[in-house]
Amino acid sequence: MQTIRKVVFPVGGLGTRFLPATKSMPKEMLPIVSKPLIHYAFEEARAAGIEQFIFVTGRNKVAITNHFDHSYELQTTLTQANKKKELELAKSWLPEPGNVIFTRQQAPLGLGHAIWCARHIVGNEPFAVILADDLVKSKTPCIRQLVDAHADNPGHNFVAVMDVPRSDTRKYGILDVEWEKGALAKARGLVEKPAPEEAPSTLSIIGRYILQPSIFDILSEQNKGAGGEIQITDAINRGLGRHEVYGYRFEGHRFDCGEHAGFVEANLAYALDDPELGPKVREFMHRYV
Repeated sequence: MQTIRKVVFPVGGLGTRFLPATKSMPKEMLPIVSKPLIHYAFEEARAAGIEQFIFVTGRNKVAITNHFDHSYELQTTLTQANKKKELELAKSWLPEPGNVIFTRQQAPLGLGHAIWCARHIVGNEPFAVILADDLVKSKTPCIRQLVDAHADNPGHNFVAVMDVPRSDTRKYGILDVEWEKGALAKARGLVEKPAPEEAPSTLSIIGRYILQPSIFDILSEQNKGAGGEIQITDAINRGLGRHEVYGYRFEGHRFDCGEHAGFVEANLAYALDDPELGPKVREFMHRYV
């Protein structure tokens, strides 16, 4: 059985939709209540049994590196002040030494290029990909659902999917569906960002993948697609002769935190679920609606 041991976090993007907040701070460090987006992605991967965490970063992303390291000055200050709860929040979740690896993308050439930059670290085994700004709130972690689906159908590529309005197909990778059975949808093809009138369906890919290592051979061709970027959807599509592709209709609610409305909604949803914060939020919400 092919165990998924590694995850790639492509975090090299510029986050231009959140300027000026992202001028000097990575968009992946934007907080949902009290944890940054990348922290949720890391927790999701770890809850799925993943052991090695690979971050493909870019310039001005040092805050992400620091977040996953010990802050000795902070921990010393908290220890001296006997702030046990805060100390726990600062370090209890940190990964084991050697389980976090950072590499640079160096040029913003697309998601496919970012994933390709991790090829030597991933090696010859299937791996997961999580996009931090696609936050999924669910009982079972979204990537865990894909890992389990892959365990039942090893050797193939899996993508998390959901239906979107036809007018939004130009924002996503879209499946050309051969058949559906339960949560699974087998794809005969994939199209990156098709116009609504050309989209083969409305079943779109969101930021969760289980990919076979052969994807790196295809990405090495450096073929550019929509937006002049190297698209992972195109690479998966070109590999269809070698590996089947399945879309998995995940359980949970997806927040598009790459856009302002989704980011605000995610903060509201997580705040309302917090036992301490929730009642306070409900108390003042009526002032704004």
